Amino acid sequence: MLLNKNPSRRNVLRGMLGGTAVSVGLPFLDCFLNSNGDALADGRALPVYFGTWNQGLGFTPGFWEPKGVGANYENNFLLKAMDPIKHKVTIFSGMRAFMDSNPLNPHGSGPAVCLNGGHPKPGLNLPSLDTIIADSIGTTTRFRSLEARSDGSNESFSQRSATSRNVAESNPLSMYNRLFGPEFKDPNAADFTPDPSVMARQSVLSAISERRVSMNAKLGASDKARLDEYFTSLRQLEQQLALRLEKPEPIVGCSVPKTEGEEAATTHGTDIRDVQRDHNLFARLMAFAIACDQTRVINMSLSGGGGGSPLRRPGSSMTFHVSTHEEAWDLQLGYQPQVAWFQQRVAESLAYYLMTLDGFKVGDQSMLDRSLIMYSTDVGKAQIHSQENLPMMLAGGAGGRVKTGLHVPASGITTAKVGLTAQMVMGVPTAEWGTESNKVNKPFTEILA
Repeated sequence: MLLNKNPSRRNVLRGMLGGTAVSVGLPFLDCFLNSNGDALADGRALPVYFGTWNQGLGFTPGFWEPKGVGANYENNFLLKAMDPIKHKVTIFSGMRAFMDSNPLNPHGSGPAVCLNGGHPKPGLNLPSLDTIIADSIGTTTRFRSLEARSDGSNESFSQRSATSRNVAESNPLSMYNRLFGPEFKDPNAADFTPDPSVMARQSVLSAISERRVSMNAKLGASDKARLDEYFTSLRQLEQQLALRLEKPEPIVGCSVPKTEGEEAATTHGTDIRDVQRDHNLFARLMAFAIACDQTRVINMSLSGGGGGSPLRRPGSSMTFHVSTHEEAWDLQLGYQPQVAWFQQRVAESLAYYLMTLDGFKVGDQSMLDRSLIMYSTDVGKAQIHSQENLPMMLAGGAGGRVKTGLHVPASGITTAKVGLTAQMVMGVPTAEWGTESNKVNKPFTEILA
């Protein structure tokens, strides 16, 4: 199906690839917008997006908290990688998750309070805030939400209840297949699933090449340039994914050390290089997904969950998680050097994710400007599973609804207050959120625009 004579936001370019149908959604073009570029041509407001970004094992207290309060704060050394995007990131320091009478789940209590507003109890199954927000803003998109995790696990913190969790994509190729192969069907096999490797090796752009040419003839110069930039970026992503399918050359003498037990280094994807590579691919796929209005809610986990974090340095069997418990503290530095190294890599990944969103344009703003991305983690001081000094962040301007680039001291305040603020910013009709001591009824008004 080609674009109609008057292109609309819902149009896609369709074609055939290897006997199967593919479709490529279109980004926001000038022809979809009003003359100011700040609303759709029919007067409706441009969409606003929401996302979560989660990691395990937090940041060492005393070394991530910003210097200065309010605007123009200075990042501490563990978050220095965030400097290029810090003007669009608000950091909340000093927050905690109240335990009340609930037993500590070492790596589950923090996310439960941050994302669910409290601890699940018998008869009380709490939905995560992303599903609440998706029910408000994601009902008209193809995917109500998308979840991804880059350490090889498909565990997600997104849930309807404690017994109904959304499964995360753990392979960027699989997510690519979901996004660009919506019409793949085999009349002879009900359970047929198209091979994403075919799509990675044979660009979906080749399947729609004739239709792209026809479409370009109907567009103005700025839209042609925008679409060319979009398709160039997509093709680069396809080429990166295709490299995943190539068998690496063997290296004599290279072997992965193996250990027994929970922290074995044989789990797929735990090498920090592999995890960051997959994370960066997921970042671009998420950006394409919301650029084409496939979804308006995205949830990304770098690593974490019940096992803390299995990330490890190249050539080492010592994981991030084990390091937090067993590495000696450097008395001169005041922290654990290996743990700090992992945490700096985490900050790099978060910065890449946010800058990727910031690199996509939606109308007169960037995608990050039109989004609200909430960062959370499971612990404060990882060595003792502390639920104090939990770092929290909000990135992006939510279409002008929030101020950005602030440091907000929030000593002793429950992390659920950030979640309530996010829901209110996204238009969820709620007056309070959370349970027990984590129940809140007021947002962080200082960040509201």
